[in-house]
Amino acid sequence: MKTLPRLGTTILSALAVLTPSLAFAHPGGDHVHSFLAGVEHPLFGIDHLLAMVAVGVIAARTGGRAVLLVPLFFVSAMVAGALLGVIGVGLPSLETGIALSLVVFGAMVGLAKPLPLAVAMSLTALFGLFHGNAHGLEIPENAGGFAYAVGFVVATSVLHAMGVLSATKLDGWPGAIRTAGVATSMVGVVMAAQLV
Repeated sequence: MKTLPRLGTTILSALAVLTPSLAFAHPGGDHVHSFLAGVEHPLFGIDHLLAMVAVGVIAARTGGRAVLLVPLFFVSAMVAGALLGVIGVGLPSLETGIALSLVVFGAMVGLAKPLPLAVAMSLTALFGLFHGNAHGLEIPENAGGFAYAVGFVVATSVLHAMGVLSATKLDGWPGAIRTAGVATSMVGVVMAAQLV
């Protein structure tokens, strides 16, 4: 049974090392004009995919009301960050903040004990602002942009739910959860290093 966590560690470590700079999912352009594009975006940008699933895992590990509150705080802050972007307000060090979110979320997942609910909500909300702002800056102020934003929120929520479900199913395998957390942090470190 120890083979599974080792295999997972190897695979996740390899993915972290091989993460290309193209994994940053904020190229701007015409890709933000439909509901489907909004749904696809979090699924194909490694930074978003890992962050959204990690938020769900953090919520499940914190337990109780956190299962709803942690994702809700992230999504609410993401929407607020997007609205700031739409009106032209960009957060400083945006891509660095997103890379740092992976480092912090991965560490939170990798901890032996979950952080208190208030800390989990605060950290996920803080980084939700960065994830939302990156997209708000590129979303057009029209119906296509609104459809994209709705799709993005739906996909984000589904990925949070997948994180909760994954953490619940792997509850008997704490080593696997910690390994996923370490791998997520490593991806964040690699992304941050690419920005230097």
